[in-house]
Amino acid sequence: MFETSTVSTLNEQGIPLGYALRREDETTPRELQAMLTGGEAVTIVDCRTQAEWEICRLSGAQLYPLQELERRMDELKASLDDNLSTRIVVHCHHGRRSLTATYLLRAAGFERVTSLAGGIHLWSQDIDPTMKAY
Repeated sequence: MFETSTVSTLNEQGIPLGYALRREDETTPRELQAMLTGGEAVTIVDCRTQAEWEICRLSGAQLYPLQELERRMDELKASLDDNLSTRIVVHCHHGRRSLTATYLLRAAGFERVTSLAGGIHLWSQDIDPTMKAY
């Protein structure tokens, strides 16, 4: 499953020790996994580049690279049937770009947006170790 050294560096929430989790802005990989397995309606927005998307991706995610996000807001709204209260979790590689995307989406009126803490990198460590890491 996990190497002992990897497991020991994560706390009980699956977050690396020393990671300053922004509870109001971030969703942990374990929380996202629980939403998905519990059948909660959640839209996953991947704000990485096309090249990163080609390496690995979360099942069901929609690609909206950060550099294209502002000009593609209407496309995202349309994909959600203009329901701005739809739960959205944005992710990138480590979580920095997805926090930026989270704030952009909130400023555009999306109401329930969070960033995936630690990004797809932490997801691959804690949830799916078979996922290709980069």
